[in-house]
Amino acid sequence: MPISKNRPIRSYVLRQGRLTKFQANGIKLLSPMYLIPFESNTIKWDNIFENKGKKIIEIGFGMGDTTAEIAETLTKSNFIAIDVHPPGVGNLLNKINEKELKNLKIIQYDAVEVLKKMVINKSLDAIHIFFPDPWHKKRHNKRRLIQEPFLELISKKLKKNGYIHIATDWEDYANSIINIFNKNEFYKIKNSNFFKKPSYRPKTKYENRGVNLGHKVWDIIFVKV
Repeated sequence: MPISKNRPIRSYVLRQGRLTKFQANGIKLLSPMYLIPFESNTIKWDNIFENKGKKIIEIGFGMGDTTAEIAETLTKSNFIAIDVHPPGVGNLLNKINEKELKNLKIIQYDAVEVLKKMVINKSLDAIHIFFPDPWHKKRHNKRRLIQEPFLELISKKLKKNGYIHIATDWEDYANSIINIFNKNEFYKIKNSNFFKKPSYRPKTKYENRGVNLGHKVWDIIFVKV
């Protein structure tokens, strides 16, 4: 479904979140080391990270526990995690510091604008989007992130054979995602078993809540051709 001309694509939903003292201290003390400021200049990955590994962006990391665990597992890849919400940013900054992760940085801004302004075309090896807001009411479906304009944007940023991995526990959203991708000539589906979780992605707290409610979790991976 096309995005309304009056409504810009956004990667986040405004929500309230209480900032704990620990999270606030993380933002205050650790931002200079691990936070990349939003700007119009493109990201210089080789200047930011020590290794020259794969370049992966995660959009919407929540509290960041899964993000930190993936970075700790895939040590030869470099990650930039993007979200706008201070509690999650503060929590992930503390996780990076505690685990001494050298391959993970954060940008606290709208991911769509980051992709447009800060990411060079054909530079990314992968994009991860785990449990984006499903906007499950039909009248709100138009607010979903995964729509045709967004696919066109990320197709410019991914390298050939780069992939996008989306996890969701809403069947309607999963089917919508698959249909949108299948209509796009720039992608081909990589996995046929959507209910087999890739080993590098740990289960999230949100995911466990969904499973306890009887939701199936879909892991959908498409490759840029």
